[in-house]
Amino acid sequence: MNIRQSYNQWASQYDTNVNRTRDLEAQALRKSLHDIAFDDCLEIGCGTGKNTVWLVGKAKHITAVDFSEEMLAKAKEKVENDKVYFHQADISKAWTFRSKLYDLVSFSLVLEHINDLDHVFRETSDALRVGGYVYIGELHPYRQYGGTKARFETEDGIHILECFDHNISDFIRSAAKYNLLLLNIDEYFDSDERTGVPRILQILLRKV
Repeated sequence: MNIRQSYNQWASQYDTNVNRTRDLEAQALRKSLHDIAFDDCLEIGCGTGKNTVWLVGKAKHITAVDFSEEMLAKAKEKVENDKVYFHQADISKAWTFRSKLYDLVSFSLVLEHINDLDHVFRETSDALRVGGYVYIGELHPYRQYGGTKARFETEDGIHILECFDHNISDFIRSAAKYNLLLLNIDEYFDSDERTGVPRILQILLRKV
């Protein structure tokens, strides 16, 4: 199964499975963006709308994008608001889905499935107003080095999705090529036990 097919199959159980990565990333997004004002948001990897439900309380307009039709269907059921416009799209191709310049572009558990970071950050920069923010919440590279990947149970066993390892410096260097400079970086741990291996990497960038 490719990424799109995998998430289409995962959609029916995504919200109900025990998933510490999903839940901790949601906490990271809310903490990172709590004090940041934004009217226009481009949400990449909206999935079933776990973060859209929070973002809609802050933004005046959200373009919510996902590769999976089935994940989007769940999000549309969850978020019925005329401020949100849902789009199915492959972000590894040209971003024809963006309708304006944005104050915020957010990525939630998406970039592990993207090989070419340069393309994504180039499109992100083109989509942002000067002074706009980029939020990134990803499975921590330390977890990836140990072989952890997005996965879910099927009738045939555990299905592991295709993922690409990115170092922390890969994100920062690629983004900087397109005037997206680091504002903040943080790590989130299970039960806030900071002596263990972090689960979520959070990066906040700003376009200059």
